[in-house]
Amino acid sequence: MRKIFTEKWSSVIWLVVRVWLGYQWIEAGLHKLSDPKWVQTGEALKGFLSKAAGLIPNVPAGAHYTWYQSFAASLVNSGAYTWFAKLVVAGELLTGTALILGIVTTFAAVVGAFMNLNFMLAGSASTNPVMYTLEILLILAGINAGLIGLDYYVVPFLRKVFSRAYRTVKEEA
Repeated sequence: MRKIFTEKWSSVIWLVVRVWLGYQWIEAGLHKLSDPKWVQTGEALKGFLSKAAGLIPNVPAGAHYTWYQSFAASLVNSGAYTWFAKLVVAGELLTGTALILGIVTTFAAVVGAFMNLNFMLAGSASTNPVMYTLEILLILAGINAGLIGLDYYVVPFLRKVFSRAYRTVKEEA
C-alpha cells in the first residue's frame, strides 16, 4: 500500500484522480458562477444553510449535529450568506484549477476536503463522500500527487523560500 503513495510511477494514478476532482470542482463552481442566486444575492446558499439549520418550517434539519445547525443558522441570521456564497464559488474554482494544474496540490486537496466535509455536515451527500475520500488519498500521497504538474517546479522553490525564512527566524531568536 505504501508504494501507491510513494513510488514515482503512482503519480500517474494521482494525476488522473487530481484531474477528475479538479473537473468536478470547476464544473460546480462554473454552475454557481452563472447563477445570480449564488454570486449576486447569495439566496441559493441561504436556502442550503436554512435547510441544514432546520430553519424551514415542517422540514427536518439537514445537519445532524446541533453545533453545525447553529453555525449554519448564524450564517443565515447574520446575512453572511451574501458574501459567503461568493467565497464558496471562488473556493470551488480555485481548488479545481489548482488540482488540475497540480500546483500546491496537497493544500488544494485539504481545501477541497474541508469543503466536502462541510457539505456533508450540512446534510448533502451527492458526490461529496467520494470526493472527500479521494482528497484524503491525495493528501496521503503528498508531493507524489503533484509530481506530474506544476508542483514539480513550485515545491522545490517553496522549500527554499521557507527554509531560508526559517533559518532567518531561528538566527534572530
